Amino acid sequence: MLNSILYILPKRALSRGVGFLVHLRLPGFLRLCSMKWFAGRYRLNLDEAEHPIEHYKSIGDLFVRRLKPGLRPVGAGDLVHPADSRITQQGPLNGGELIQAKGMAYKLDDFLGPLSAQPYREGVFATYYLCPTDYHRVHSPVTGRIGRVVYIPGALWPVNEWSTRTIPHLFSINERVIVEILTDRGPVAVVLVGATNVGQMSLSFWEGFRTNSARQKNPMVRDFAGSVSLKKGDELGAFHMGSTVVL
Repeated sequence: MLNSILYILPKRALSRGVGFLVHLRLPGFLRLCSMKWFAGRYRLNLDEAEHPIEHYKSIGDLFVRRLKPGLRPVGAGDLVHPADSRITQQGPLNGGELIQAKGMAYKLDDFLGPLSAQPYREGVFATYYLCPTDYHRVHSPVTGRIGRVVYIPGALWPVNEWSTRTIPHLFSINERVIVEILTDRGPVAVVLVGATNVGQMSLSFWEGFRTNSARQKNPMVRDFAGSVSLKKGDELGAFHMGSTVVL
């Protein structure tokens, strides 16, 4: 019953409303109580947080907390995972298709929108699901330079198990931010996928960039032309409430 209601709910307006509420700066006592409730409800590991809970200004501020330095050592090799998460799907792109769930796939061309899919057709992919418990900042999986960033406004369906099994082409119709990273071995695309109650997505290297804006209705492409350099493990952006990364 609850899932069927999602078809008629104004998911974008609902997500903006939730984003507004979780970032409200309540008076001191209420602020601390609300954050402690949230931390307990979603089992946040506050021992890993960069600051004590009293430092944060709202539930939303706590949600995008950074971690204490050194807690996620960057591994050896050319590639690291971009987020604390659970890998739900992975495999070859098979010339242009990604697996969404058992028996369901979506097209690479649709997913990347204005970004050319050609360099990726013979590559591989992995889908990372971030639950509310997780640390919600996304990091560069490789060393390289920012090529283009593509923002595609879209729906804000949930990205839980029910949705991935039920909504065709879910990741191609939801809001997403595509960060193209240029490396010596070819391009890597890190795609942040929005969802219900993801108030906004932000990028660390693009000051002022925020998604889920009532004013932005068409896809937007910004060419950084390699002007921003990244090291493997550098922060890329954040989900202001949880969602999914497709690498």
